[in-house]
Amino acid sequence: MLLSLTIRNVVLIERLQIDFGAGLCALTGETGGGKSILLDSLGLALGARADSGLVRQGADKAQVTAQFEVPDGHPARAILEECDLAAAEDEELVLRRSLGANGRGRAYVNDQPVSVSVLRRLGDALIEIQGQFAQRGLMDSGTHRGLLDAYGGLDPRVREVGELYRAWRDAVAAHERAQTELADARQDEEHLRHAIGEIDELAPQEGEEAELAQQRELMMNAERLMGALNQAESELAGGGTGRGAESALAAARRGLERGLDIAGDALDPAVEAIDRSLAEAEEALARIHSVAHRVELDSGEQERIEERYFALKELARKHGCEVDELPALRDQLAQRLATVEHGEAHVAELAEKAEAARTAYLDAARALSEARTAAGHALDAAVNAELPPLRLDKATFRTRVDAQDDPAQWGPSGLDRVAFEVATNPGSAPGPLGRIASGGELSRFLLALKVVLAQVAPERTLVFDEVDSGIGGATADAVGERLARLADGRQILVVTHSPQVAARAHNHWRIGKTEAGATVVTDVDELGPGERREEIARMLAGASITDEARAAADKLMGPAE
Repeated sequence: MLLSLTIRNVVLIERLQIDFGAGLCALTGETGGGKSILLDSLGLALGARADSGLVRQGADKAQVTAQFEVPDGHPARAILEECDLAAAEDEELVLRRSLGANGRGRAYVNDQPVSVSVLRRLGDALIEIQGQFAQRGLMDSGTHRGLLDAYGGLDPRVREVGELYRAWRDAVAAHERAQTELADARQDEEHLRHAIGEIDELAPQEGEEAELAQQRELMMNAERLMGALNQAESELAGGGTGRGAESALAAARRGLERGLDIAGDALDPAVEAIDRSLAEAEEALARIHSVAHRVELDSGEQERIEERYFALKELARKHGCEVDELPALRDQLAQRLATVEHGEAHVAELAEKAEAARTAYLDAARALSEARTAAGHALDAAVNAELPPLRLDKATFRTRVDAQDDPAQWGPSGLDRVAFEVATNPGSAPGPLGRIASGGELSRFLLALKVVLAQVAPERTLVFDEVDSGIGGATADAVGERLARLADGRQILVVTHSPQVAARAHNHWRIGKTEAGATVVTDVDELGPGERREEIARMLAGASITDEARAAADKLMGPAE
């Protein structure tokens, strides 16, 4: 709900603040008093196109601030969250727009700088202006399908169709990917077979490169290593003296055994230590012999190791990987080759799944189209019943539901293009809502549509401009009655010249011009009950207010006033 509108230096307005209330809010005044300036100012705060001509003569800039109450769950809160402008649930939302005399401007949301497009998105979610030049809201055919679905209670079916559409498109994408992979694999089949053959011929094993590198290192330093091994073996064997480590340890153990009877358990740890040393010495000699055997391999084995080591390195370089990655690469190549050998069946299976998903989507979408057509007939009847009291008895409303044959036009919302159309005269072909030439007729037509869609339309403040243009009497009273009905539970702002409309308002402001020295300024006054009576009497009688006009005003306003 719009709480307040603050305007500074816009055309004839120097400084003005209006605090709005809930329900039906009427703005009245003489023609040319400045009502259009208020709407232009509001549009500026909502992100409308800016014109430097709005800046009051002599001022550097114009500024408009609109303050809103936005309940939790309102669509505007999702926009705030998306734009990282989220506010607390109880925090009011403030839109502000400044416009310099040079045409440059700035936009703010809760004092945070934003683009005008963000301001416009929030404005569209908060307020809908109905009038001759409004191109959003009901005038935007892009909103018609969603409104029809809401009116017909079809949203659950739309969600189901959306899920089936996404499942179909996912299945189509999987089929297309498989086709592409199969085509690529076929093109590379010869290369794949050759690459797999090369790898199979060498049959590389994981960790083999490190093992071969170690063997090469041993062989390349065989002479120096053998010297070290021979020396170590000689020392362990006793260096030719016959008293090697094993002999010495064995002799020491025999010596200890002669004292076991005397020392008892005291020598057991020493005997165990000698036993361990003997085992370690034996293992050391075994390892020395093993390494020596590897080093003493013949030159043919050395050549084989060299050749294999460099063959593996070259194959890895050719495929742009490490030697240890060759086995995994072979598996990947084999999988691609299997795609060629078994891909036809896989592609065919995916094609069947895609076709089944398409059929499921189409069945649900066609059923949704039928439901939309039925909902459209019900909506047509309801709207057409509202037209005669609004002096639109020659006009006919029609909901057009066109199922598209081109799959490129299908989507998660189904097959249909939905548009609200009107025929202004009997026998004329229906066309877009904008075909209605008169701004007043268009506003009344949109009022009828809004009344019918009141329970399903987005929660926004509605502004009606020229809704009573060219009407009076019973028609104006019908307009007022529908506006009051529509204002039940929401905020409606109406710029009106009709006393019948103004008399039904919950809040009333009078707009007029006053002279301030050499300049003229626009003023807005909130009217109390007595002031309302005088204003409605003026609207009935003109410049000279009579007692009869006041009595008529009292009758229009009813006993509550």
